[in-house]
Amino acid sequence: VLPLDEIERSEACMHGAEPCEDEAISVTSRSYIPVPMIHKDFMLNWRDVESARQTGHGLELAPAAAAAASVARAEDQMVIADGLLKSAGQRLALSDWSESGNPINDVSAASAALAQAGVFGPYTLVLSTALFAMLQRPFRHSGQLESKLVQAIADGGIFQSPAITGNQALLVAQGAQYMDLAVAQDLTTAYLGPEGMDHRFRVLESLVLRVKQPAAVCVIE
Repeated sequence: VLPLDEIERSEACMHGAEPCEDEAISVTSRSYIPVPMIHKDFMLNWRDVESARQTGHGLELAPAAAAAASVARAEDQMVIADGLLKSAGQRLALSDWSESGNPINDVSAASAALAQAGVFGPYTLVLSTALFAMLQRPFRHSGQLESKLVQAIADGGIFQSPAITGNQALLVAQGAQYMDLAVAQDLTTAYLGPEGMDHRFRVLESLVLRVKQPAAVCVIE
């Protein structure tokens, strides 16, 4: 398990009200969270291994790649869907992104909300695949893709993830003082041993998301 400290400022200080000069920022709560392991097994056929050994040709590693992709999807689900989306301290309404200009307005409003809460960039924007596709169009008659204009606000990058479903967007501050990803075991492959004449392996990693300031996460939905 790892400690998770949540740090909050008073509502008065967050919104610029007085007096708050003498108020100290401190840890408001401390909890201990488990560090889960994400894994997926794959098998290599003994005939493929023997053929590669005898001929010197490359070993067929498609099962390993599929297992690694499965672990990556599970990591996205844990960090984004089960982590950031559920712990978000701010939520804004999503306008109709099929109308040009609305994505810029929504992301601008979210960045303003983060700044108002005393949370500063760089900001990263994570979108559902549907919303990401809507950004890949020219902005009105400017000749520029709308994604390029949005990236001026989300200067930490724009990404898409299947872990975000429907019409949802997520704007987060990148700073380690706001959140971090604690890695106990980086992505690796372990040999589990023979199974019959074949060989079983496991792709695994162990990590946990720690959101220290929920106000640094804004969901647009």
